[in-house]
Amino acid sequence: MKQLPYGHQSIDEADIRAVVDVLHGDWLTQGPLVDEFEAALAARTGAKHAVAFNSGTAALHGACAAARLGDGDEVLTSGLSFSASANCARYVGAMPGFVDIDPSTLEATSDSFVSAAGDNTRGVVPVHFAGRPSDLSALAPLRERGIVVIEDAAHAIGAVGPHGPVGNCAMSDMACFSFHPVKTITTGEGGAVTTNDDELAHRLGAFRTHGIERRAPAEDPEAGGWYYEIDELGMNYRITDLQCALGVSQMTKLDSFLARRNEIAAEYRRLLADTDVELAAPAAEGQRHAYHLVVALLPEHASRRRVYDQMRAAGIGVQVHYVPIYWHPYYARLGFERGLCPEVERVYRRCLSLPVFPGVEDADVERVAATLLDAVAQAG
Repeated sequence: MKQLPYGHQSIDEADIRAVVDVLHGDWLTQGPLVDEFEAALAARTGAKHAVAFNSGTAALHGACAAARLGDGDEVLTSGLSFSASANCARYVGAMPGFVDIDPSTLEATSDSFVSAAGDNTRGVVPVHFAGRPSDLSALAPLRERGIVVIEDAAHAIGAVGPHGPVGNCAMSDMACFSFHPVKTITTGEGGAVTTNDDELAHRLGAFRTHGIERRAPAEDPEAGGWYYEIDELGMNYRITDLQCALGVSQMTKLDSFLARRNEIAAEYRRLLADTDVELAAPAAEGQRHAYHLVVALLPEHASRRRVYDQMRAAGIGVQVHYVPIYWHPYYARLGFERGLCPEVERVYRRCLSLPVFPGVEDADVERVAATLLDAVAQAG
């Protein structure tokens, strides 16, 4: 029986050669491939700058630090996401606030962020959930108030929204990406922040490298090329040339990866049409979904646990994305209670992510859909 995970990297011989070439070279980390990967990301998204990090979580942390968020600040994000969307606020001493979602798109809308913003709100982290590009137009009034907008685009490399490619920062200050193996392209682990702001780009670059600033003080003419200063505390969040070699190679296949993910999602939609299993809304007309995830919403009468167990037993590695962030014990200890975001919780009880990656074949899609419908029928 073929085992089918919900996500999996797509690596070919060109990717392998790219990494091996680095091993034969002079640089393993912080060399020319980092610059090349950043240039490819900036060109693809249309942003002025891209700063690569060693994970998407590090990228989010770096964005919050570069924005100078801190104690006493509130940073709003969706209640339905991976915990890094909120943890990034805690890393800098800020407190997250959680916004409910539109159950058809699984996204917290721009309007909901505007409604939730209070006097202490200094940042918002909208999430392009599953790779569906979120419309950030309504966030303009928040930016006019000095509230920083940091897109969590971990799912959305290659997605195209109403204002162009996700990551061009047309309606935000920064956008953060992840290149974990289940994402559309991978560097093993890795992440990046895009921005159009020169100062933010500078702070991001310093933050990922211990806060180091390469400069010699005017009052010390004997300070040579070895000299550096640390103005602000940073982290060692550097990505390697090995990872970036893989990333540069993977970027050349991004369009084909996206095309196949969209084909798979369309086939799921066809096979599940007119059944009691729903799929989250596609991208709007003229936009492009990245389909990091294909999320099915089971009928409320079906036991999600029974469906999950039956599909896993059949070799289909479905997954649940996500446990509401504020349900985790860490956030419960901070005072967040269940019931905070009713739509998030309703969706959580029904959602199941189906396999979607370029290695999924048409016959696999048919098998997943048939097994899912049979499991739902038995779990009523």
